Amino acid sequence: MNILILGSGGREHTFAWKLAQSNKLSKLFVAPGNAGTEKIATNIPIGVNDFEAIKKLVLKENIQLVMVGPEDPLVNGIHDFFLGDQELKNVAVIGPEKLAATLEGSKEFAKEFMMRHEIPTAQYKSFTADTVEDGFKFLEELNPPFVLKADGLAAGKGVVILNDLNEAKVELKSMLVDEKFGAASATVVIEEFLDGIELSVFVLTDGDSYKVLPTAKDYKRIGEGDTGLNTGGMGAISPVPFASKDFMDKIEQRIVKPTVEGLKKDKMPYKGFIFIGLIKVGDDPKVIEYNVRMGDPETEVVLPRIQNDLVELLQAVADQKLSEIDLQLDDRTATTVMTVSGGYPGSYEKGKEITGIDSITESLVFHAGTTLKDGKVVTNGGRVMAITSFGTDFKSALAQSYKNVEKLSFEGMNYRKDLGFDL
Repeated sequence: MNILILGSGGREHTFAWKLAQSNKLSKLFVAPGNAGTEKIATNIPIGVNDFEAIKKLVLKENIQLVMVGPEDPLVNGIHDFFLGDQELKNVAVIGPEKLAATLEGSKEFAKEFMMRHEIPTAQYKSFTADTVEDGFKFLEELNPPFVLKADGLAAGKGVVILNDLNEAKVELKSMLVDEKFGAASATVVIEEFLDGIELSVFVLTDGDSYKVLPTAKDYKRIGEGDTGLNTGGMGAISPVPFASKDFMDKIEQRIVKPTVEGLKKDKMPYKGFIFIGLIKVGDDPKVIEYNVRMGDPETEVVLPRIQNDLVELLQAVADQKLSEIDLQLDDRTATTVMTVSGGYPGSYEKGKEITGIDSITESLVFHAGTTLKDGKVVTNGGRVMAITSFGTDFKSALAQSYKNVEKLSFEGMNYRKDLGFDL
């Protein structure tokens, strides 16, 4: 089978690494890919939202399955584009159709879905520039901290949590009236603050049956002790130590099942991954958000723990035969540490040569923001490279990841040295 992965980050390199292990794979393409995917697949320099160029590639290379990495093309309707095209309609696409992808594309849409299907989440209200005064009044009714979320896609930066009421009002005006996040904050969702510890649960569904994949905990803030600005993710740990069997049963019964059933009831076809961002409040799980694809850097710890042939798994999703698969998982803990460019998540320079990659042993190296220049691997993004290791517990796995991170070097390299501090 010929497969195309869309995307260029650590998530896509991890998918490529896993798919390349299958004897059911004939040819693997990644668009646009990075320096890591270059070694195991054919990189094609086209953008993930260039649907016409993707069509030409799929037809030219006789690609039978397209694995969509990031959210943008899904929210923009790439699955629908394939279904509506006579030449593409029989090509399997892993990722939901446009309506279901709105679960990530609009916070308000996701909240309404959760309310409709009685899925536990924070109380909320939505506001626009026309109702900003009502938003001020709603903030006055809430206890701090105040949670403001841009409704649309804002590259993981559209959520602001503030303790001061006046600051929250200023921020709301900035998002709605001053268009701080552009079209993404034309609507802002204000919700009650949930106090607890977060985790991510991943589900693979063919629209009918589903498999609950390994849990993960990622670390979003740039600074030690979860301080500083939000990033795309500084590292992850799987499984989550506090996710006991009882707690996972609650998640499945109260959240996973109603989500999959809700998609069916609402006639939103869904073939792909559902990323459920959760918070444990007391002993109860509540949904913070849905994403309609795998997370990054969570993929770098979740996929290595899946022992099944990934081509087989994705084919089962495409054929709606997922119920026939027996999911096999590695019992060990996996951890990943993300190295990032100096200055990230603010401004940073690209093109810094990366050395030490070949000296890494007994860990997996997943490229995120890298490219090849004159035969050398150089930085090409904020998050540069993830080092994943296995261990009997998260501490031993992290020790191995950190040992190998120290072998890497590029100008301005930064990483968090305290992952797992809250477990």
